[in-house]
Amino acid sequence: MSDDWIALGTSRGRWVLAATALGSGMAFLDGTVVNVALPAMGEDFNAGMAGLQWIVNGYMLMLAALILLSGSLGDRLGRRRVFVIGVIWFAVASMLCAAAPTLEVMIAGRVLQGMGGALLTPGSLAILQTSFQRSDRAKAVGIWSGLTSVAAAVGPFVGGSLVDSGSWRLIFVLNAPIALVTVLVTLRHVPETLDETAAGKLDINGAILVTIGLAGLTFGLIGAGDDGFGSARVLTSLAIGVLALVAFVEVERRSSHPMLPPGIFHNRRFTGANLVTVAVYGALGTSTFLLVVYLQTVLGYSALWAGASLLPMTLLMLALSGYAGGLSERIGARIPMTVGPLLMSAGFLLMLRIRPGSNYFTDVLPAVVVLGFGLVSTVAPLTATVLASVDDHHAGIASGVNNAVARSAQLMAVAAIPMAAGITGDSYREPLAFQNGFDNALWITAVLAIAGAAIAWFSLAEPKTRSSKSRGLVHHHTHCALEAPPYADSRTPS
Repeated sequence: MSDDWIALGTSRGRWVLAATALGSGMAFLDGTVVNVALPAMGEDFNAGMAGLQWIVNGYMLMLAALILLSGSLGDRLGRRRVFVIGVIWFAVASMLCAAAPTLEVMIAGRVLQGMGGALLTPGSLAILQTSFQRSDRAKAVGIWSGLTSVAAAVGPFVGGSLVDSGSWRLIFVLNAPIALVTVLVTLRHVPETLDETAAGKLDINGAILVTIGLAGLTFGLIGAGDDGFGSARVLTSLAIGVLALVAFVEVERRSSHPMLPPGIFHNRRFTGANLVTVAVYGALGTSTFLLVVYLQTVLGYSALWAGASLLPMTLLMLALSGYAGGLSERIGARIPMTVGPLLMSAGFLLMLRIRPGSNYFTDVLPAVVVLGFGLVSTVAPLTATVLASVDDHHAGIASGVNNAVARSAQLMAVAAIPMAAGITGDSYREPLAFQNGFDNALWITAVLAIAGAAIAWFSLAEPKTRSSKSRGLVHHHTHCALEAPPYADSRTPS
């Protein structure tokens, strides 16, 4: 063991943990507060549903496209260096969002925020994995997960309070002092680590193609809501997106240093778990995006109470994920990952009871609680299955791929489902029109979740002899937040 490795109980260990939790917590906090502020931003910018979708998806697009590349960048240039650059980048982009005079500038700021988030998100866990001594890493990741989850939980209260009492612009200003403290603590206390054995060039071509592909599809799907699929602009965007993604697959297949190794999908359980991720996170991302807007525009909730309405779901995740992980370790992931999406589907269908004048405790809360139990049952087994289905030296890339898959699923679902449900233009401001579209969207998300349950049942059958490798991972890789699975560094020193 290297003498340079840090013990968790030491002063320096606590500072390292604080720096990584602050950085990643800032990103998670931003994600929750932005959703709460969407109606206020839409009113200020006179934005239709497409504008709100781009405020969310501008960030998600760059996060999904670049998160794998940024992990490799940290391995080569230094994980602390890339993490600090990501934090500073995120803060500067936040200031652009805070000062945005138009919707277009806001979307540009969110795109830049996504680039910063892609740099800092994998870096925070990579720093923990490569700085702490091996015996303390699992505990450090667990504490980090708890702290970042707290950030996600308090986000609606912070964001809602700022929106209700001041301006939505303050939610972006808030990132500046957090970023300043994070950078100072990181430079003072976090050691620099890199992978001196990292070989091959960075997969820049792959990153460019996947960004163009996701952007083309997102632009086309959102544009179809207003212009229809017959629009030349929509068809051109979709065609560019499809061609770029086809080219991306070919580049990755031929590359000696792909950021997404195609061979990793040869494992049936790994592929199955990622398909479940697509269904579950696509449904979850869309439903929470629409619900927070719906509660404010149709039911008249304040920003604070609309955001807080989802808090029981987060609290259930914090309280019960460890128990769910232990259960799946004993009985396997197949049953929990089948039951979980079914419960999520039931939660979406319960939201159909929400109508103008509905009571939170009798109509909203039951749906949120059932959805929360579905997430509890799904999330920890999903993460453990992803990690256990590949060899140890591929754990980092497996976790990173699953993270990117989750972000991409949310990106595509938020772009496509509102359009398919009929929520276009300014319809979200008209209670009756939004009610009908919201109901349609809930049916679509419920079907998606059921599809996730079916995929889990047929693809995750336990092998006759469970390997010892599949045990003991659940508690070490608990989900850190509702947005996406955690990133685990693939080059942890032994």
